[in-house]
Amino acid sequence: MTPEAFIKKWQDAKTKEKSAAQEHFIDLCRLLGEQTPNEADPDGTWYCFEKGAKKTGGGDGWADVWKKGCFGWEYKGKGKDLQAALKQLQGYALALQSPPLLIVSDLETIIIHTAFTNAVQDVHVIPLENLGKPEERKKLKWAFSDPERLRPGQTREGLTREAAGRFADLAESLRSRNFEPHRVAHFLNRLLFCLFAEDCELLPKQVFSRLLESAAKSPERGTALLQNLFRAMAKGGEFGVEVIDWFNGGLFDDDDTLPLTGDEFKQLFALSHLDWSSIEPAIFGTLFVRGLDPDKRSQLGAHFTDRDSIMRLIDPVIREPLLAEWEAVKAQIAKDKTKGGKKAHRAYVSHLRCAVFISLGSPQLNVFTGENQRRYLKRRESI
Repeated sequence: MTPEAFIKKWQDAKTKEKSAAQEHFIDLCRLLGEQTPNEADPDGTWYCFEKGAKKTGGGDGWADVWKKGCFGWEYKGKGKDLQAALKQLQGYALALQSPPLLIVSDLETIIIHTAFTNAVQDVHVIPLENLGKPEERKKLKWAFSDPERLRPGQTREGLTREAAGRFADLAESLRSRNFEPHRVAHFLNRLLFCLFAEDCELLPKQVFSRLLESAAKSPERGTALLQNLFRAMAKGGEFGVEVIDWFNGGLFDDDDTLPLTGDEFKQLFALSHLDWSSIEPAIFGTLFVRGLDPDKRSQLGAHFTDRDSIMRLIDPVIREPLLAEWEAVKAQIAKDKTKGGKKAHRAYVSHLRCAVFISLGSPQLNVFTGENQRRYLKRRESI
């Protein structure tokens, strides 16, 4: 199939997702000179349509296409939400043996999300009309046969080190103005958390970046804006036109804010452009030490442990037992929920509490935030 024929066919197509997905993928294989799943793997053991997959946290699903070691692929109908398709794939990733590429398409656009271990995430957006360009088809060809060619050049560890180094400059600047060390460390970790929260969509879209951009022009106003944001995060509430969820844990136990200069706000605004969803959370401990003693700047390696080393310990010792316990508790919750009477209700709440503590122990299972916290506390008070 020629690029021109492929583009025309799928520009004109009005069929819905289910009836179009496999035909679109087969046509793409013809365009790229690749075998289809049934041609390459008749048994469907490593390359197939409708790959059954257990969702992280429970439940069953199907990836529209899966090729071992290459990609998971999810389709949506024209104009549908491809971010939702990506979230579906991310939920299947472990069951799909953690493919390095997560690809989504609405028949008019193909988006390749890289998901290599210890590498920052990269995104390649290929509109239908761009498939006439050899360089765009080459990216898709690599996805099928040589995904390593799409690996981003910067590692997660490298990006984390860069972020930690730039935050160290901020810590030194604050310490040079004789702010108390514990106060500096606490304040830096608040700022750091806000950067993570924005990129992970725990804060409304770009609310923190917009605050920093405004503060760089008017530092006095910026300090007040930070206080207002911290106050909203401490209890949940409004920040301008945005509604902020409640963040517990003590990080936002007050609205204490250090007065930053215009240059310091500019430094933070530049930091907000980094992909914080790809930065290791281990940076929190490093920055706390940095805030207490910036002379430790040269000791980053002593305080920072890369994700792979951490996960080699956490997976078998903590995460896998928690996942197994979570499955057992969910089954018991479902069983208790179908029964009537006070005794069954108490059992249901008891298992719900157990699920809460399990979720607190595992970020992948953490459902105990925001509205879920409030519902749980209200239920607890009624018992």
